[in-house]
Order: sequence, then structure tokens, then C-alpha cells
Amino acid sequence: MILAFHKPYGVLSQFTPDGSANRPLANFGFPKNVYPIGRLDADSEGLLLLSDEAQWNNRLLAPANHVTKTYLVLVERLPGEEALRHLRAGVILDGRKTLPAEARLLQPQPAIPPRDPPVRVRKSVEDFWIEFRIREGRNRQVRRMTAAVGHPTLRLLRTAIGALQLGDLPPGKWRELDSNDRRLLLESVV
Repeated sequence: MILAFHKPYGVLSQFTPDGSANRPLANFGFPKNVYPIGRLDADSEGLLLLSDEAQWNNRLLAPANHVTKTYLVLVERLPGEEALRHLRAGVILDGRKTLPAEARLLQPQPAIPPRDPPVRVRKSVEDFWIEFRIREGRNRQVRRMTAAVGHPTLRLLRTAIGALQLGDLPPGKWRELDSNDRRLLLESVV
């Protein structure tokens, strides 16, 4: 079984509490014996997969398989073409260059429902949504990449893993993938 979960802000990608105010996955009524495939930080939102089928872990997470993850990223200040070009080419994190990414300013800006709690607002600094696609998953990679080009991430929402879309699944809800969804995941593995 594979489950798609819309992980809300403030939720851990693990079943056990860590002593913080963040809620664990155990609070969401998942079937027994499922575990997360990959992770999203507690301050990130969006599509998280869980499964009781161990083979999916390697299929979806192994760097050699190049499964693309798509994010909507709210950043400070309007990113110009030079900043987007740097993101696309890859930036240096921990002494190693990231793989090339896809990055584009979303025009028009999408109407994303507000987060609870809301993102901080600064009257003198505008924020903008970009779409960002990566094929690797270093620790806090998207946030660190946008910060490296001068546009700190304010909100991060994963909208797809490979061809599987989050769609209209509400925050805090999950559903079991059907055969078509599983096919989309398999086709996403290079």
C-alpha cells in the first residue's frame, strides 16, 4: 500500500514525538506498518508518501533514479533572471554543487490558501512564488539554495513527486494510491 498525505506545517515526518511542539505522523490515523518515504521538514508542507512496501524507498529516493520533486516556494523579493539562472545551474552547498534544477517565477502568482500559522509579513519586503524542481534531496536543499541566491524561503509546499500530483488533497488528509497513481510513480523513475 502507498499513501499520499498532505503534510501540514508543524508536522514531523516521523511517527514518534521529538520533544518539540510539532505533531508526529501518529496523530493522523494511518494504517499500521506504513512509514514515510523520504521526508519534509516540520516547517514544510505538501505531498509526503508513506508505504508498507520497502521497494518504493529505493525506487523513489535513490539519486540514480532521478525522481523529480516539484515545489512551490514563497521567497523574499522578486528573483531576477540571474538568481533563477544560478538556481538552474546549481549552487554550492557544503562544498558540493547541487544538480541542475528547474526554477521559474510563477506569473501570475498563484492563489495558495494561507498557512496556519500565517507566514510572517514584512511591509517593506514583497514576496513571490516560484516553481522549483530538483532531482536530489539534500538536507533543507530548497531553502538553502534560495538563500544562497539572496531570496530566503518563507514557505515551501511540495506539489509533486515525479508525475504524482498533490492535487486537491486537503492539509492533514491522506488517501491510498490507486493503480493509476502507482503507474505514475513507476514512470517517474528514470
